[in-house]
Amino acid sequence: MNERIRVFSVDDHPHVREGMAMFIDSQPDMLMVAQASNGREAIECFREYKPDVTLMDLRLPDMSGIDAAVAIRAEFPGARIIILTTFDSDTDRQRALAAGASAFVLKSGAPRKLVEAIHQVHAG
Repeated sequence: MNERIRVFSVDDHPHVREGMAMFIDSQPDMLMVAQASNGREAIECFREYKPDVTLMDLRLPDMSGIDAAVAIRAEFPGARIIILTTFDSDTDRQRALAAGASAFVLKSGAPRKLVEAIHQVHAG
């Protein structure tokens, strides 16, 4: 079996992070390596863990997920970041993709959509 995809979750809601970790760890080819609750923590954790794929909430308490993604990609241009949101906004989607996010996924979508997005983003 190939190496597991190392996933990093950034969300300010502990229940969302825990649920995401349980879901990711239940996938045979994925492993949750770290979690963060805000943008600054996200940048620090990314430096430490260098995950394969980052799941970044759009709205964080200290900065937007897009700003955190920009900061991470400035330091790690190859970072693969999926923006997660409850809001389906074309403006947010365009801003996220312009900032270098690899994908934009709705939290309300089917879990398999997130798994597919992680696989696609990881594959490039």
